[in-house]
Amino acid sequence: MRFFDMKQKEVINIKDGSRLGFVTDIEMCSEKGHAKRLIIPGPARLFGMFGREQEYRVDWEHVKQVGDDLILIDCDGDKLLKNIDAD
Repeated sequence: MRFFDMKQKEVINIKDGSRLGFVTDIEMCSEKGHAKRLIIPGPARLFGMFGREQEYRVDWEHVKQVGDDLILIDCDGDKLLKNIDAD
């Protein structure tokens, strides 16, 4: 599967049914060459006018299924949301 194909899929958390959004980036493991983490934009600030401060970082181990239109993950939503400048 290509990165472009992943960007076309919506990410849904099956633990609470929340829709996180669409994949914007994928973090890769440089040693093994496989996907390490999916990056999804977090909630917008003040009606979306001032950008975003946070993003969802979903470790590949939490990905349960990649379908034609969506990606299903299983993880606590609170653990996924990180500040953009944090590593």
